[in-house]
Amino acid sequence: QVQLVESGGGLVQAGGSLRLSCAASGRTFTIYRMGWFRQAPGKERELVAAIGWSGGSTYYADSVKGRFTISRDNAKNTVYLQMNRLKFEDTAVYYCAADPYVRTVVATTPQGYDYWGQGTQVTVSS
Repeated sequence: QVQLVESGGGLVQAGGSLRLSCAASGRTFTIYRMGWFRQAPGKERELVAAIGWSGGSTYYADSVKGRFTISRDNAKNTVYLQMNRLKFEDTAVYYCAADPYVRTVVATTPQGYDYWGQGTQVTVSS
């Protein structure tokens, strides 16, 4: 089992920045890739960014390219999501998730991830 705990959400004005953290514990050696998802009210959960746990390859949704950066610190078993130039439409609950399966293509749907954090609210005021 892998446990994930997010932190760093909050209220920020449009154009501002936030950094989310996701601390992993338990059987972290089973993680292949980590992802950050978000879910706004009335919308489906969508993948925002993903990173290989060992190799560092990254994926970004088109809506956040150039504004968000995903990174990891394996020594701390932590994945980060640096969010810059935030927009009102970035408002959502953000979840980190772990994919334990070796894949050649990034899983972009929630079904591709076995472990989830509890979520952290990000609210961007316009």
